[in-house]
Amino acid sequence: MKKHIVIVGGGFAGINLIKSLVNDTRFKITLVDKNNYHFFPPLIYQVATSFIEASNISYPFRKMFSKYKNVKFHMGGLLNVLPDTKTIQTETGEITYDYLVLALGTESNFFGMENVQNCALPMKTIDEALYLRNYMLLTLEEAARNKDIKEAQKLQNIVIAGGGPTGVELAGMIAEMGSYIAKKEYPEIKSALSNIYLIDALPTLLSPMSKMAQQAAYDKLNSLGVKIILNVAVKDYADGKVILADGKSIETETLIWTSGVIGREVKGLPKESIGKGRRILVDAYNKVNGTENIYALGDISLQFSDKKFPNGHPQLAQVAIQQGKNLGQNFKRIEDEKVLHTFEYNDKGSMAIISKFNAVVDLPKFSFKGFTAWLTWLFIHIIPLVSFRSKIRLAMDWLRLFITNNPSIRLILRPKRNTGKEAEFEHS
Repeated sequence: MKKHIVIVGGGFAGINLIKSLVNDTRFKITLVDKNNYHFFPPLIYQVATSFIEASNISYPFRKMFSKYKNVKFHMGGLLNVLPDTKTIQTETGEITYDYLVLALGTESNFFGMENVQNCALPMKTIDEALYLRNYMLLTLEEAARNKDIKEAQKLQNIVIAGGGPTGVELAGMIAEMGSYIAKKEYPEIKSALSNIYLIDALPTLLSPMSKMAQQAAYDKLNSLGVKIILNVAVKDYADGKVILADGKSIETETLIWTSGVIGREVKGLPKESIGKGRRILVDAYNKVNGTENIYALGDISLQFSDKKFPNGHPQLAQVAIQQGKNLGQNFKRIEDEKVLHTFEYNDKGSMAIISKFNAVVDLPKFSFKGFTAWLTWLFIHIIPLVSFRSKIRLAMDWLRLFITNNPSIRLILRPKRNTGKEAEFEHS
């Protein structure tokens, strides 16, 4: 009988696991996801800043797997895992499994700050990126017609919490688009009132990367006018002000949150299998501790068996990709009654774009920056896109937009339902 593998989460880990098992008649695969599409998270900040369309980095699951006879898609969010009956409950029905693979990824971590959670703008999903895009465009329109200088400055201030790759890339993109576009398209706005703040509790930007990358990011963002505040955490957001741990505050209507993530909650697993940051503890083969036939991959998994990474792997796309491929091969080895392969991460390096034609790249043996690094970043980020059409379209769009500095998709779209109930973005 075919073994039924149920995969919850269609990110890098889930997709690469499926690709390693397609058309293997010994397996029946069901992908479960609350969205009907796979998307490419490293470029989501470019969607949020109106630089590229969401469709450039997204692809429907059903179209992706239409050629594979042993793969099916089930749309619905995970509610509960029932290990005793080998069943999962979703928002749209129950599914039984022989093997369950949890690859749900992470969500924004607000560290218990309720006001920040209610008011800040996260950017982990396509929905959140589109909301942020609308919010910033609406705020610009409001600032353009506001005659009160103090209120206009509050509207034009943007605070980004988190100095990792996403925060750095976002700050650079907003700063450049402000200088190229805002001056031309929003003549009512006084640029002297606009400020971009990048805040991080750590002493450096891009803390996991090399000192060269950290300094390059700091110097370039500083030259673009970004106000960088380090060694200070965001403590609260109240009365239109970002409150910092040192007691200072910044008036703003826009607090963008890129400061930390936490594993998505999975109900039904043993308490002892949940580790720091709500990540799921797994063994050397990515099997969830204290369970049978349940596995966890990617950002949501926490594995201590890899000698090179005794404190767990970084939450990067390459880890998820490699874990997905390794587990796929191990499922085949289980059926072939062969010895399983433990997972060992092959670190291929990390990178971040800082501004137009400027990036930093850390490879295992050396680091570099500037235009060459930017070309490397461009090349690496096009390759993983799913469809050939997406690669070509994104490459052409990037070339045109970087040359002209004039993306034309700054549309404020607020859909409404025909029933009369509004399903539109709110702007507070």
